[in-house]
Amino acid sequence: MDRALIKDYIARRVARELHDGDVVNLGIGIPTLVPKYLPEGVSVILQTENGIVGVGKLTDENRDALHVTDAAGQPAAVMAGGCFVDSATSFGLIRGGHVDACILGGLEVDAQGSLSNWIIPGKRMPGMGGAMDLLVGTKNVIVAMEHTARGNPKIVEKCSLPYTAVNCVSTIITEMGVMKITKDGIVLTEINPEFTVEQVQAATAAKLLISPDLKNID
Repeated sequence: MDRALIKDYIARRVARELHDGDVVNLGIGIPTLVPKYLPEGVSVILQTENGIVGVGKLTDENRDALHVTDAAGQPAAVMAGGCFVDSATSFGLIRGGHVDACILGGLEVDAQGSLSNWIIPGKRMPGMGGAMDLLVGTKNVIVAMEHTARGNPKIVEKCSLPYTAVNCVSTIITEMGVMKITKDGIVLTEINPEFTVEQVQAATAAKLLISPDLKNID
């Protein structure tokens, strides 16, 4: 697959996991591309850990006029009807189970649905942010990431990097397919038609269970 298309391909498929009215928290990277691919008739309320409920569309006209940033420190806007809350309230929303879905990137995801995404030992990292709270407080945790890193599998039997949280991931979406975490393991439910099941398994360090209803990502 053309590498230039991978991130948008993943974001487009992730967008179909969201429902109208969902409160959604987006991680950095691929997750930030998801809103532009929301299906017709689906509108979500974007929440950030630093206290915005109802992140709006940032335009060239308002980018320089705003003194507001999201949790990643990037310029942000607020939609009509949105609001600012303090950190305690923001994390109360997360820990209280009021966020319907969070979409995060990942360094590793394992067969138990555990995620490592905040640090690589020996390398300088910005910290975990609110990821630990999001992973245990959100109803639906979606990991949006490339399937491998420099040819090495990112979906593994057991994470080797420090955990962000354990047994928390609901769905993994990569350029190769859609995988659901179940009590029996990782189930491949949709596949990019550019790849075969054998190629997906070869790029995955955990055993994949193949859904009997496996279909192509359309």
